[in-house]
Amino acid sequence: MKKILTAFATVAALAAGTLGAAIPAQAQAQVPAPAAATGDAGTVKFSVNGMVCAFCAQGIEKRLTKMSETGPLYINLAQKVVAVQPKPGMRIDVDRVKAEIVEAGYEVTATQPVPTTVAAIRAEMKDRK
Repeated sequence: MKKILTAFATVAALAAGTLGAAIPAQAQAQVPAPAAATGDAGTVKFSVNGMVCAFCAQGIEKRLTKMSETGPLYINLAQKVVAVQPKPGMRIDVDRVKAEIVEAGYEVTATQPVPTTVAAIRAEMKDRK
């Protein structure tokens, strides 16, 4: 995520013609991501291998709900998807959520910021059945 933010900040600075010197590493980490990079609602979908039962989903849910920035969650065992939406005014730290899922014993195969809410993802997944 930091690499994406750094690249975005560099491209934006070059496009604006304001990049006179290299941006310090500390400043790069503080550049906020634009809404398009994280999705309008800040929701992130994770593809997770190893979830096979309700107990698996419950373990992931418990870990993620303990995080200060996580709001609504959606876990779909059949699709192997975990969707996380931030609380209002907060953003999801993708690396931190991924680490929680891995520490719970599962493999995260992909992450995808989505410009929608967990409720919309839930409805979309329900319609696929």
